[in-house]
Amino acid sequence: MFIPVSKQDEPLDFVLLTADAYVDHPSFGASIIARLVESKGFSVGIIAQPTKDKDFLRLGQPKVAFLVSGGVVDSMVNNYTASLMPRKGDEYSEGGIKGKRPDRVLAVYCNSLRRLFGNDICIIIGGIEASLRRLSHYDYWTDKVRPSILVETGADLLVYGMGERPMTELLKFAERGVPLKKVKDVGGTAYKVTAPPSLRATAKQSAEDKNNSIILPSHEEVCRDKKKYAQAFMLAFEEAQQGEKTLTQATVDGHQIIVNPPSLPLTQKEMDEVYALPYQRAVHTMYTNGVPALEEVEHSITAHRGCYGGCSFCALTYHQGKAIQLRSLESIVSEGERIAKSPTFKGYIHDVGGPSANFHTPPCNHSSDHRLTKHRRYCEEATPTKQSHEQKACNRNCIGHKPCGNLKVDHSEYLNALRAVSKIEGVKKVFVRSGIRYDYLMMDSPKVLDELVKNHISGQLKVAPEHNSDKVLRLMNKPSFEVYKKFINSFEASNNKAGLKQFLVPYFVSSHPGCTLQDAYNLMLYLKEIGYMPLQVQDFYPTPSTLSTTMYYCGFDPRDGKPLYVARSKKEKAMQRALLQWRNPKNKGLISEAEKLLGNKAEGKTSNKTKKRRKERKGSKRKK
Repeated sequence: MFIPVSKQDEPLDFVLLTADAYVDHPSFGASIIARLVESKGFSVGIIAQPTKDKDFLRLGQPKVAFLVSGGVVDSMVNNYTASLMPRKGDEYSEGGIKGKRPDRVLAVYCNSLRRLFGNDICIIIGGIEASLRRLSHYDYWTDKVRPSILVETGADLLVYGMGERPMTELLKFAERGVPLKKVKDVGGTAYKVTAPPSLRATAKQSAEDKNNSIILPSHEEVCRDKKKYAQAFMLAFEEAQQGEKTLTQATVDGHQIIVNPPSLPLTQKEMDEVYALPYQRAVHTMYTNGVPALEEVEHSITAHRGCYGGCSFCALTYHQGKAIQLRSLESIVSEGERIAKSPTFKGYIHDVGGPSANFHTPPCNHSSDHRLTKHRRYCEEATPTKQSHEQKACNRNCIGHKPCGNLKVDHSEYLNALRAVSKIEGVKKVFVRSGIRYDYLMMDSPKVLDELVKNHISGQLKVAPEHNSDKVLRLMNKPSFEVYKKFINSFEASNNKAGLKQFLVPYFVSSHPGCTLQDAYNLMLYLKEIGYMPLQVQDFYPTPSTLSTTMYYCGFDPRDGKPLYVARSKKEKAMQRALLQWRNPKNKGLISEAEKLLGNKAEGKTSNKTKKRRKERKGSKRKK
């Protein structure tokens, strides 16, 4: 059965509002939280995409709290492209039709609840929109620094990161009858309080106090001074990884934001329990036209959470964290068996993976110590000449542009999971469609790539080299382009061994901070050389609370203070994107303009290798 969506005979304990259509599937965070609440013995109902007062009033006032989620994607990212144009649709709404999710949806929902139910109700916000905006942050859509979303929503509590453990802790208080408005000490939560006079002054901001907390530069300071903004971001960013101290930031109207240390990641047993909850794995029956976002994930399996790739532009580092939270093989297979029994299943598991599919195990022998007694992530000191038993807080990159000396490369458990799911009765093929980190893959035996190519790729493999400039890749915290070029050769070799002809689909990003028009032009020359034009190019999107967004706003790298070139004008961003899609006739004018600005002209010559590939493609088309 689905979670109730209509008025019940008795008042519910919790009412969950979500900005997505109601899809009862473990790829949708609102459904996970609702099922978790239900499993702990509480009654819960869901209001999906409310627009009118009657929608907010549909389930009445809950006995414990309203839970408000902004959905799977930040509402501003969901509603607008990187060029600030309204999107044509909404993948998370019925029929893919836009207009059912307002801008800054959490503020809209929470303010409506306060107006309709009064100030005595308890409101808890969560999801990625709340998580990434928990402190003062640069907002691309208004081009200014906005205060914590707790200020704009008036919520009593914010749950950041993955919400199962904080929610479980809150439910324990609810069982004892403690009003959740009063709960202020749960890991992975943040709240707003009236600031004492000593914290309203800014003279001692950014200094670490004696109570195991860090006082960040105030909202006023980070709005006024980009160096203070960068300082506040780096303190919060690093603490999100180490997770040992409370963060305090003075905000508007004499208040302060308190961010508790992150919650501990889920153990394997807890992960198994979350994914064993009774999801219907379907769109609610109140919809007649389906929800497009379900199509890709309906027959997919989340094998793990967390990503230690540390890409500068990715929100996962700040939101989900780099600790790998792994399900057991039995749990993964059990979900595969449930999928195989679905009436819509046609024999193909679309994906078994996570944020990065092959980051399936912890990156080093010490990366799971944080599950024991502390929040801090530990790692042995990486020095080749010194065997130190002293464990230090690991705030270094596990892989990134240059891998850590302690990185443990092991695909064995991941391959075992793929093999086990492939053996399930009714399964014809198991594919890997979530991101593959090719640099990590290249560190292992060639047999790993051989097996993936032979058994788990559906004609093409999506990878993300992002750019060919090592200067830009270093800022992105991505591997050198030489690694990608070696991977191309290895991929072709594995295909030849398997007697297959499969293709790589590389993703590239334009206008990333540090990327000049010349860098984009050089990438165009490379793409011309190999005879490839990406159908899609992701123009850099400054989403809240990423390292790259801080570079974009500040104009320098917050890690070392070195100034960066930043493409800000719509014209240059359009030119950089056009250069990457050099074959599109619509881009001819922009490319010519870019060439004039650079003072050089594309030669337009085609290499013999490229000519040969084009000839082969034409020949294969004629045969068809």
